[in-house]
Amino acid sequence: MQHMLLAATDQSHMTYFQAIVIGILQGVTELFPVSSLGHSVILPQLFGWDNIVNQESSSESGYLAFLVGLHCGTAIALIVFYFTDWKEIIAGLWTSTRTRKIETSTQRLGWLLIVGTIPVAIVGLLLEHKIRTIFSKPLYASVFLFLNGFVLLFAERVRKSQLQGTHRRRNEVAPELATLPMKDGMLVGASQILALFAGFSRSGVSMAAGLLRGLNHEDAAKFTFLLATPIILAAGVYKLPDLLGPNGKGIVGQVIVGSIVAGLAAYGAIRWLSKYFETKTLLPFGIYCLAAGAACTVYFGFFN
Repeated sequence: MQHMLLAATDQSHMTYFQAIVIGILQGVTELFPVSSLGHSVILPQLFGWDNIVNQESSSESGYLAFLVGLHCGTAIALIVFYFTDWKEIIAGLWTSTRTRKIETSTQRLGWLLIVGTIPVAIVGLLLEHKIRTIFSKPLYASVFLFLNGFVLLFAERVRKSQLQGTHRRRNEVAPELATLPMKDGMLVGASQILALFAGFSRSGVSMAAGLLRGLNHEDAAKFTFLLATPIILAAGVYKLPDLLGPNGKGIVGQVIVGSIVAGLAAYGAIRWLSKYFETKTLLPFGIYCLAAGAACTVYFGFFN
């Protein structure tokens, strides 16, 4: 009974401390291949922060709107980090549109990003609200986090087998990002649809898809982060009207603070990850997701 009363509490009870903690969590885990939404659904329940999570409602809670609103800070961090790349990509797309030709690697990358964004944009507009309303619960998020780990480890296993089969090094086998076929770019982009389910990582599933299509870890990571930028920004902007309405009652200040913190955390995360994937793999993240997902599934399934 007490849990139900707390779950129904108004979102105005979210403190600035809670907003900062969730902002850091969202900023880091949005780019790490471990699912930001999954962690942002699971951890408040483990912390006992029932007052900010309305899990009993059949409609999207203010907390979920708050989480998506934090995407604006993360998107800005990505734009700042890849500012030079985005300037060249936009200029290349403009030239390619005028000449009706794809003549440079930058122009091709720009069209790969457009093609890769289309599937998740369509599905997100049609089903995002319904999926997150139904599945953004701690137990579901825990199960999907476990499956996310399986996806990461599966991709690494297949990639390793591919490399062993050719008896060559990764950088000799993997195609350049700019030569990735358009259909493969669309497949990598479409993989982000899984991230609509709390527990699946946007960066994780798209990196896994990139590896399966032959990219090395560094190129897969860069394509993933560039591909995620317009989607993350659009998701945050799309939720702004909700946060200015009933769902944002009493938490506008918390959203602003949380977004700033999320942006700073995301910038630090992207700097670290861009270096990490030059030489390392998804293996540690996959193991973490399997272990954390399994433990949380048992906890929420049998003890909570």
